[in-house]
Amino acid sequence: MSRRRSTTQPKARQHSRSSSRSRCPSSPPAPPRQIPPCPARRLRCGGGSRRTSPAPPGGSRRAPRAMAAPALCRRCGRPAGLWGLHRAPLLPPPPRRRAHERARRARGAAGLLAAQCERGLFQEVFPAQSAEEQLPALLEPGRPPLAAYCGFDPTADSLHVGHLLPVMALLHFQRAGHDVIAVVGGATARLGDPSGRERAREPLPAGRVRAHARALRAGLERLFGNHRELFWEPAAGRLGRAALLDNARWLGREPLLRFLGGAGGRLRMGTLLSRQSCQARLRSADGMSLAEFLYPALQAYDFLHLHQHHGCRIQLGGHDQMGNIMSGYELVTKMTGTDVFGITVPLITSTTGDKLGKTAGNAVWLNRDKTSPFELYQFFVRQQDNVVEKYLKLFTFLPLEEIAHIMEMHAKEPEKWGPQKRLAAEVTKLVHGREGLESAKRCTKALYYSSVEALEDMSDQELQELFRQATSAELMLEPGMTVLDLCRKANAIPDGPSGYRKITDGGVSINGHRVTNPETVLILGQHILKNGVSLLRVGKKNYYIIKWLQL
Repeated sequence: MSRRRSTTQPKARQHSRSSSRSRCPSSPPAPPRQIPPCPARRLRCGGGSRRTSPAPPGGSRRAPRAMAAPALCRRCGRPAGLWGLHRAPLLPPPPRRRAHERARRARGAAGLLAAQCERGLFQEVFPAQSAEEQLPALLEPGRPPLAAYCGFDPTADSLHVGHLLPVMALLHFQRAGHDVIAVVGGATARLGDPSGRERAREPLPAGRVRAHARALRAGLERLFGNHRELFWEPAAGRLGRAALLDNARWLGREPLLRFLGGAGGRLRMGTLLSRQSCQARLRSADGMSLAEFLYPALQAYDFLHLHQHHGCRIQLGGHDQMGNIMSGYELVTKMTGTDVFGITVPLITSTTGDKLGKTAGNAVWLNRDKTSPFELYQFFVRQQDNVVEKYLKLFTFLPLEEIAHIMEMHAKEPEKWGPQKRLAAEVTKLVHGREGLESAKRCTKALYYSSVEALEDMSDQELQELFRQATSAELMLEPGMTVLDLCRKANAIPDGPSGYRKITDGGVSINGHRVTNPETVLILGQHILKNGVSLLRVGKKNYYIIKWLQL
């Protein structure tokens, strides 16, 4: 897509329609008048002016193009046209309604698509022309809810931060009253998605895929449950239904010949071969296997099955999934004649530009046994100022006005890291619930603020999560036991004078407080916490968790 600067003033007749078409939908009636063009400039959609209509079953047509997420005029809130001009409604104006009804409908029409485009969550919408003409009306409140889906292949036993944006897209659809489906790819994970990969994935045994699929379903259930419990007010309206499915249920039962004769006969080889991911793999030394080549066809069949059995008309996915989404659109429209749509979300990358995930080795997992709430919290607290506002819009449900206020306060007091802490709190609460957030805060206070109270409140699990590399030891407290005795029984210092000097030189701390006298007798409540634990540190990074028996 390209930006084009208009070199001539648009003619006034482009805005000289009747008042019901030219004014912002929530404005009061006004006599016909010429409205000067909005000075805002927007990205031109890539869909062209030709309408895309469904081809007859078995037929073919030129693939429509994707468009950038539709932009709104900042002056009046209406959708901007191809060159930033206001679009006239494509349908005849509805009958007159009272003012409050007009305002409600205006907010709804601009609601889901416009809000998520403004937040940056919806990156591309496909196909451009029909989405531009139909989606705002289909998503309008008062219409029957649509169904949208996103797929998650169980190539690991946990979701990671890179999966959060597709989940957020599903949740925003659900918050708008639409039904959502999260599909775990128990069948497609056996093949491996070639998108964005330089070589084939290592094949996974069927048993491991099933175990991973169960873990992913549990993770998705936790995310949807935390959202419903902690982020949704019942008074806000209908929360759409959420369903968790596994494509092994239908792909595993589909006979090969019926699949090839049905779906396979509708997909064009030229289209599949033209995909960038396919061409890159075909040019590589290892080439591309037939199993990987057929992956887009199986994902397209997922869309067809969900459309036929669940009425699904929207597929969501990461930006690297656009090729697979286009294959699904082609298959569904050819076999059913129904217009369906695809929406992509941005990819989350590291500071070096690498996509976050298992393949790159930089995944931040959402399962507690792989990444603790404290580690997840700290990942977002450490985000730089140049991305934190973007992440607040993408990873939270905070209103844009509140985000703007948070950033204004940050400009005045940057040393408080207000946006980073709010971002970390919102994400940790969504992923791990309220208790997970409290756990992350306790660990933060214990580690970075030497809070004895936080250490005393920490559970054994939290201590192990916070100090994953720490050595654990169970000791009996003997009368007159000293700091030197503790360090030697825990094998934390060497025997002889060098270990003694390690303490006198200030290299040992207990519960966050440095101890320099080796002969100091251990005291309950100071060296031994109320929960029967002592946290011993020798040097900068060597931690020992001491559990005292029979206190």
